[in-house]
This record gives sequence, C-alpha cells and structure tokens, in this order.
Amino acid sequence: MADKTQQRTVYLVTGGCGFLGERIVELLSQQDYVKEVRVFDSVARQEVEKFTTATTHVTVMKGDIRDYNLLLAAMRGAHVVIHTAAIVDCKNTVPFWEMRAVNVGGTENVLRACCVLNVPYVVYTGSIAAVGPNTACEPMIRGNEDTKYNGEVELPYGKTKAMAEKLVFEANGKKLLLNTCFSPPLFSPGNVAWMHVLAARNLQLKPDLLAGQVYYAYDDTPTTKGFLIRHQLLSSMDPSVRLGSHIPYWKMWLMIQVHRIIKVILYPFWKPQPFLNLPLLHTIVTTFSYETDKASRHFGYKPLFTWEETWLG
Repeated sequence: MADKTQQRTVYLVTGGCGFLGERIVELLSQQDYVKEVRVFDSVARQEVEKFTTATTHVTVMKGDIRDYNLLLAAMRGAHVVIHTAAIVDCKNTVPFWEMRAVNVGGTENVLRACCVLNVPYVVYTGSIAAVGPNTACEPMIRGNEDTKYNGEVELPYGKTKAMAEKLVFEANGKKLLLNTCFSPPLFSPGNVAWMHVLAARNLQLKPDLLAGQVYYAYDDTPTTKGFLIRHQLLSSMDPSVRLGSHIPYWKMWLMIQVHRIIKVILYPFWKPQPFLNLPLLHTIVTTFSYETDKASRHFGYKPLFTWEETWLG
C-alpha cells in the first residue's frame, strides 16, 4: 500500500451543497493531499465547483441518498466519505417518516455502499439533538463526549439522528472505520467544517486512535451568543420580547397550544408559518453545556476562524 502521507485521496461529501457541507468542500479543496472532492447532493448547485483548484478537482453530482444505486455510482473510486446529508427540522414541518427515510435510511445506504466498494473511512455528522435533552428535560452541565446521559430524546429530528448514530457505531470495525462529529448550533460553521476535515485526515493516519470516536465541535464563540439567538427566535413570535426580559413558561406553552388549535381548525384553507413547538421549547429552557478538548488531544484541532470573523463578518 502507498504511504498514506503521500497518497492523494478522493473524498465524497454527501450534502456538500448544504450549509455545513459546502464549507467542508471548500476546505478540502485547499488541502494538497486531496485529489478530488465529489459532492453528492439532491440540490446539486454547480457553483460549488468554483472551489476547484490547480491540484484539486471538485465535481457536483445530483442525487438523493435514498437512491442507493446513484449513491453507489457516485462513491465508486472514493477513499473517504464525509456524510453530512440530512433533513434538519426542529419545528416539525417535515413528516417523521420522511425525515427518518433520509436521516436513517440514507445513512444505511451510505454505510452499505462503503462496505460494497471497500471505502474504509467515514466521518458522520451527528447532532447534539441526538444527545438530548430527554423527555424529562434533565440538564447536562459541563458534559463531554464520555458523559452518560440517558432517556428518550425529545425532538423528532433528534430521534432520527440518534437512530443513524447507532447505525454508525454498529458499523465501525466491520469493514469500516468511522468517527462522528457533533455540531452544536452556536459554533462557527467554518470551525465545525475544519474539524471534519482534520478528523477525516487523521482517521486515515491514526485509525487505532480515531476509529469509533465521537467529537464535539467547539471554538471560542462566547456563550452569550446563545442568548442572542434565543432572543431572535422568541421576538419573531412576540415583538414585545426584549433582551433581559423573562417569559413565563406557561405563556409560551399557551401560545403553542393556541397556535396548534388554529392550525387544525383552518387547515387546509390556511397554513400558518412554522411556530415554536413543545419539544423545541423544552430544548431552549433545558441547560446543556459542554467542556471538552478531545479533538485537540486526538488530532491537534484548533479553531481556524475567530468568532468575530464568523459572526461579525
């Protein structure tokens, strides 16, 4: 086998035209060890091919990860797969069966195709929603990748991501070497993408250390950003909300129930905009905090972008 440090590799990124996937493709195209980046996406925006460089070619392929044969064809000849494709839905606007078909069934197809084609390295993009909060709204304080947190996940989206994650763990070591990157929503997408790129590279160089591991994404984004995001979310539904104000739980619960009743009565004549739901409300009010340096210890990860570059432009 050729020296892994010298071999120029072919990557396939599912969902490579998405919010996170596109940033992964851009960063991969800048690495001198990457020969080609294939983008497999149901949207297939050809402008992503602009990331092609003198040494790395970027190819966009249109396809749905539910279509096993298309996925198999796109993956042929690839060495590494970064699987980011998923339906992300925290407001329950997508039927659960459809979300499960993409997030779980699509992941099954990716793993199956990798086994058939002997593509040994897979990095799977998880979600913190697959961890919690649970239906009991139990908090997690300063947890890490090894912290035990039990109970049924509340968000339907989180349920599908937890199912897919289980498939990934079960497949590790069976012709495949896999690891998982969780992407909490407050952190820089550029830094989350960079962690994927480093994890995929080091999974090839240090498989005994990285295979089967989970890594939480982290950077120097201030925790106060979370308050600003919650303010934006809630003020869009109630203009009277001001920074520093307190909204009683019962008021939010009542607003959600009234919205649900109106939606049922007026359907199908009027379809109101997606609204805050109880699982998402419980996610907002449940404390979930993390403290980890595992990615730094295992493969030398350091944030590539400052939070000012990401959030302030």
